[in-house]
Amino acid sequence: MVVKSTESQVGSPINFMPVAKVLDIDDYDLRETLAIVAAFGTDRFGYLVTPNVDHVIRYYDDADFRTLYAHAAFVLLDSRFLAHTVGLMKFRRHRVTAGSDLTAALLSTVTRPSDVTVLVGASPQQAQELRVRYGLNALHHVDPPMNFIRDEAAVEACLRAIEAASPFRFCFLAIGSPQQEIIARKLQERGIARGLTLCVGASINYVTGIEKRAPNWMQKLGLEWLFRLLQNPRRLGTRYLWRGPRIFLLLPRLELRLRRPIAVPGKLVRSP
Repeated sequence: MVVKSTESQVGSPINFMPVAKVLDIDDYDLRETLAIVAAFGTDRFGYLVTPNVDHVIRYYDDADFRTLYAHAAFVLLDSRFLAHTVGLMKFRRHRVTAGSDLTAALLSTVTRPSDVTVLVGASPQQAQELRVRYGLNALHHVDPPMNFIRDEAAVEACLRAIEAASPFRFCFLAIGSPQQEIIARKLQERGIARGLTLCVGASINYVTGIEKRAPNWMQKLGLEWLFRLLQNPRRLGTRYLWRGPRIFLLLPRLELRLRRPIAVPGKLVRSP
């Protein structure tokens, strides 16, 4: 399955209106996503992205980033804040599958001890905690250096380490955006790896307790960003207070197009 991003001219040629961009969103909730992801298998390669507000802004601004999204097998809305905002501005309901919720649920209800699993990023201590907590006997940890995406040799080493563990059930890329999407796309282009790769950002930090998630009531209200900002204002202030508000200007020029291209398997995931 290929997700296609399209652009079309708004209005007539003489009014010089800006180009309207389209982002296709797979319209599944967490339970449906788990069933689909669990059935993906290891005979092919695909990658999953979870756009939040920051990613959507980058998507609008950066043609290269749009290309990375266009080749993703799954595009799942990560942000309840964005879902609420789109609902208010465009009167449309969007299902949300937060990357952190998906990661935790996959580890606890889908992944089995014998499944080959790859973790890219996080620390050796976090990798070991996942092995012990979830009984991941076949977990491979790849720990690239900071800002490695700018180093061709380091990128090659990372790709080869992931490919050496293939076929895998899941590969969790916890190296931030857009690094994780770039690595996922390179794996796809090389055609060696098999299995599903998930771009999950800080999700492993939440699972292992390195970072604390917002209370459920804040998550449901779309205020998880505020909780994160209060926890780490120096690191996240620019993203949430300066860059983030641009989303209100961009949404009128960006269509989030909902789709359900895959039938949800009748049998959902096993019980924890």
